[in-house]
Amino acid sequence: MPEMPLNEFPDGPLLGLDPGTKTIGIAAIGASRLMPTAVETLQRVKFTPDAARIFEIYDERKAVGLVIGLPLNMDDSEGPRAHSVRALGRNLMRIRDIPVFFQDERLSTFTAEEALLKSGVKHKDLKSVIDAHAAAVILQSAIKSLETPPAS
Repeated sequence: MPEMPLNEFPDGPLLGLDPGTKTIGIAAIGASRLMPTAVETLQRVKFTPDAARIFEIYDERKAVGLVIGLPLNMDDSEGPRAHSVRALGRNLMRIRDIPVFFQDERLSTFTAEEALLKSGVKHKDLKSVIDAHAAAVILQSAIKSLETPPAS
């Protein structure tokens, strides 16, 4: 299944990913698609075990698609990190015939960090949870984009 617009995904829960070079933040949102939650921060090893863990969570959550954070440059261009994320998405789609949507993830880590600090998480504890919370921000941003009509 190719990359597709989020509004064409089937109804049901979604998994969100915030892929980094060393970790992949994973979040989920239920079928109502109201409130995403951080699930875990996966320490990257190699593609095969990383994909196995992603799909284990995908199956546990009965997800119907993936929203993957795409690290665009501030001028909207795609650099090497974005190309790497797109490759991850393509490789995941080769394993499973699932819908994938790439969501602009600029400032998601900053937004997640700000929210965690406001909620009382200590600075020293951020590293272990920030990526999963950034994935939740990415999911929320994607869902919110469905509510906003396109500019004409």
